[in-house]
Amino acid sequence: MKSIFRFFLSLILSLVIAFGWVMLSATPAFSLPKTNVNYTNINLENRDFSNADLAGGTFVAAEMRNTNFQGADLTNAILTKGVLLNANLSGANLSGALVDRVTLDGANLTNANFTEAILTRTRFYNAAISGADFTDAIIDSYQVNLLCEKAEGINQKTGVSTRESLGCR
Repeated sequence: MKSIFRFFLSLILSLVIAFGWVMLSATPAFSLPKTNVNYTNINLENRDFSNADLAGGTFVAAEMRNTNFQGADLTNAILTKGVLLNANLSGANLSGALVDRVTLDGANLTNANFTEAILTRTRFYNAAISGADFTDAIIDSYQVNLLCEKAEGINQKTGVSTRESLGCR
């Protein structure tokens, strides 16, 4: 009986050691975004972020009037309660971004990519949207109607028509 007990005890101990070794040497299957940019409640007026890698960045309640995000990677970024009056987001990638309660009045959104972005309670008055891609984005129906009035062009990177991406009739 003692030999069976010792056998099971050694088996359990071996499994515990093997499990511990695997867990200590394991690496995660995914990684966090490269940037941990956090611009919460900061004045970023007139700043130049052109072609910057800001993927996964946080811009909550940031003042971004006249800020240049031309060609920037804002994939999965959080831009809630932001003010982007007259900002330049031409060619920027905002796919998967949360753009909730943002003022984009007068912004240049030419060829911007908003694929699968959430754009709720966001304003686009006098924004340039030629070639912008809104495929599978969530946008308030009132804003979609206003955007459809001036939607034109085809996004240079995705090849999708602005009118088609908005579901304009």
